[in-house]
Amino acid sequence: MSIKKKRDLRSLDPHLEREKQRYGHALPSREFMLQILEEQGVPVNETALQGLLEITQEENEIFSRRISAMVREGQIMRNRKGDICVVEKLDLIKGRIQGHPDGFGFLVPDDGSPDLFLSAKEMHKALHGDRVMVREIGVDRRGRREGAIVEVLERAVTQLVGRLHADHGILFVEAENRRISQDILIPREESMDAGAGQVVMVEIIQQPSKHAQPIGRIVEILGEYTAPGMEIEIALRKHDLPYLFPPDVEKLSSRFPEKVLTEELGEREDIRHLPLVTIDGETARDFDDAVYCEREGKGFKLYVAIADVSHYVRPHDALDREALNRGNSVYFPRRVIPMLPEVLSNGLCSLNPQVERLCMVCEMSLDAAGDFGGYRFYPAVMYSHARLTYTKVAGMLDNPKGEDSKQYQELLPHIQLLYKLFKVLLKARKKRGAIDFETIETQMIFNAQGKIERILPIKRNDAHRLIEECMLAANVCASDFLQKHKQPTVYRIHEGPTPEKLVALRDFLKEFGVQLSGGDAPSAKDYARTLTRIKDRPDAQLLQTVMLRSLRQAVYSPDNVGHFGLAYESYTHFTSPIRRYPDLLVHRAIKAVLSGTVYSPGDWHELGMHCSQTERRADDATRDVETWLKCYYMQDRIGECFEGVISGVTGFGLFVALDGIYVEGLVHISELPSDYFHFDAAKHMLLGERSGKRYRLGDRLRIRLVRVDLESSKIDFVLAGEGARDSS
Repeated sequence: MSIKKKRDLRSLDPHLEREKQRYGHALPSREFMLQILEEQGVPVNETALQGLLEITQEENEIFSRRISAMVREGQIMRNRKGDICVVEKLDLIKGRIQGHPDGFGFLVPDDGSPDLFLSAKEMHKALHGDRVMVREIGVDRRGRREGAIVEVLERAVTQLVGRLHADHGILFVEAENRRISQDILIPREESMDAGAGQVVMVEIIQQPSKHAQPIGRIVEILGEYTAPGMEIEIALRKHDLPYLFPPDVEKLSSRFPEKVLTEELGEREDIRHLPLVTIDGETARDFDDAVYCEREGKGFKLYVAIADVSHYVRPHDALDREALNRGNSVYFPRRVIPMLPEVLSNGLCSLNPQVERLCMVCEMSLDAAGDFGGYRFYPAVMYSHARLTYTKVAGMLDNPKGEDSKQYQELLPHIQLLYKLFKVLLKARKKRGAIDFETIETQMIFNAQGKIERILPIKRNDAHRLIEECMLAANVCASDFLQKHKQPTVYRIHEGPTPEKLVALRDFLKEFGVQLSGGDAPSAKDYARTLTRIKDRPDAQLLQTVMLRSLRQAVYSPDNVGHFGLAYESYTHFTSPIRRYPDLLVHRAIKAVLSGTVYSPGDWHELGMHCSQTERRADDATRDVETWLKCYYMQDRIGECFEGVISGVTGFGLFVALDGIYVEGLVHISELPSDYFHFDAAKHMLLGERSGKRYRLGDRLRIRLVRVDLESSKIDFVLAGEGARDSS
């Protein structure tokens, strides 16, 4: 079709009515604009396109905004003449950049196709996280697809945290996020008189281009790099964690009463007479859940009462928007960034002892074998009879006549009955085939200066497991309830191994004479059986580690595919709405079913992805903080020798976890005995070409600490004793 040909095309737009409903007028839809552009067969200038689509003068501004939006999203682009081109006609690939600390990067395409390598030269045009369009230009010397950046669609980095440096009078900031390898130039007048070495927040005022470095202005001086708590301040900003509540949230929070009001009770069931108790760690300050158990024939009736956060946090209010933004609370050593303001998280929504609280109850009937006979959900008012700790409960169970038992004499029979139920649930768990990987969690003990004094393993006792089984039971019932009533929600899903990982796992286990049953689709029970068979072997830790790494990460999704690790066909999160947004969504969904309505907060898939991403963001931030603290802890021990186990094998060396210290560092491949070492990913091993020397995941080593780099949070070891590199 010729541009010169006059024709009323707007009436042919199949999305005309949709555009009218959305915007109140019939502006051409994006789909129709792309169709018309493709029909022209050549790039079209904007004025000609306006004429073709009979855009009126009143529509010019909004039409230009639509063009700009389509450029931003990579549907169209302008060529050097300014003419509009359809991106798909240009063979360009849209995606997001993933930077590498060494200066190069990769394009992760939107369409899921293989990544494209971007040279350091190309990476001068953009920063980690930017959305770009790339043209494939061939393959690099390693056979990887290589690309050249044609256009930056969206800048991801507007602010960053880093350290200020001065070199011959030139100021620049090195980003704390090592994937941003470009230094940010700081004009002297934009430096806020910060000193070299200080940690600062920078606002990017000029993005990088082919011929220019990024330029920024300092907007906040955080202080000295090694100041107490600085590692957390850096992590908050590096990972874009919201840590200050906006004024509208503070304003709304200030309106809450200090206690539950009589008029709030409404038609809630009154369970204040039940001796519910909370059982948590010694340092816990927010109490989501309370439990109580009584006999029901030969079986049990279990009550799990959960803080009714949804009563206070209403859909789309300021609290809800901020809770969604945060996604979850973040637990750093010695500091918590809560999902909800303290007036709720430690006050009205915390099931504190000897005060009335609003709650959502899951009341379950279980038989003597731990099978569910029935359950029901309802809103209630409760009264926690005690704030117990795991240590106290374990003491009461071990010694019914001890001091803790005497202090809570009236509660002791209820605790003992909970323990009997736990034993039943534990048997049911084993029968179900849930996977029970043995992992070590640690706790950092700090001195008065805020630095690590020592790192201790957290010893899980039966009180921990008791609460865990009660929460699992309530979560399963919540999932079943919503599924039966066809109310959409976000499930906690955990898929088994991918076909590729399953083949690699079987090949690895075969090397050790171990078989994993289940054929092409092993179940959790197959994994559990294998773990049971190998538990007394000297290489059990190695085999368990490889089996664990074969599984996928648990995520939130409205598509219920079950929870592989726990061996549940249906599972969701109901028990922690104070600190997890998915649980709040589940509470609202349950209330909707109880009231005969349907809860629709938006796109459930987007909500699931968002909550999964905020969870990973929190994990990354806490890992950064713990790694830096461990580096600081080890810097005074350079030269010392340690025993450890290989916890990771890569093409560039071995990661070693130290015995009893729970610190990990790297033995670089260049520090291994003189030989050419080759990485075997399937066997988790480095193999010497000439010597045949093997370094495999789980092998024990004696190593010496030679370097600690606080800036990069890296710890370097060399081999000590037999097997050490000959430096002569």
